Amino acid sequence: MGKITSVEEYIEVNSHFSKEISLLRNIINSTELEETIKWSMPTYCLNGKNVLGLGAFKHHFCIWFHQGVFLKDEHHLLYNTQEEKTKAMRQMRFKSEDTINKAAVLTYVKEAIENQRLGRALMPQRKAKPLIIVKELKAVLNANTELKKMFKTISISKQREYNDYIKDAKREETKLRRLDKIVPQITNGKALHDKYKDC
Repeated sequence: MGKITSVEEYIEVNSHFSKEISLLRNIINSTELEETIKWSMPTYCLNGKNVLGLGAFKHHFCIWFHQGVFLKDEHHLLYNTQEEKTKAMRQMRFKSEDTINKAAVLTYVKEAIENQRLGRALMPQRKAKPLIIVKELKAVLNANTELKKMFKTISISKQREYNDYIKDAKREETKLRRLDKIVPQITNGKALHDKYKDC
């Protein structure tokens, strides 16, 4: 299947649920949401932010609520399709036209709009980059077990500061001079710039 460029085309391609998708589309289009196509699927936005989308599959059709985790779900209509992976998105699933509760759908859509207006959003957490200790610092730590132990007790952000301090030096002599400077600070459990904080 090629890239879908319009909602009409999406409905035509999914002809086994064309009547049902059209019904959901009409309910959604009775609100202020802007209709567009994203990821080759009908998507509905508020001020450029994704609120919900429509989907048709082999045996069911659905509404995807991008921040569905914030919906009250008083009618127990929402699914988290991937418990371990999906944090915010929820799906309202249907198998036939007679399973669509129009009033409930409109209530959920309006609540999703209000949540978007209020800025309710679960943002994906960024994973911190792993700290790769530069060889010069690693050699000093490996040669001194007490120093290595102390280094591990300080926070990862402080460890990163020390590591970057050595890594950023261009010349080998500068790296060695910096290593001499930081060893006593690490031994005392201090951060790289702690001495300036006391001034």
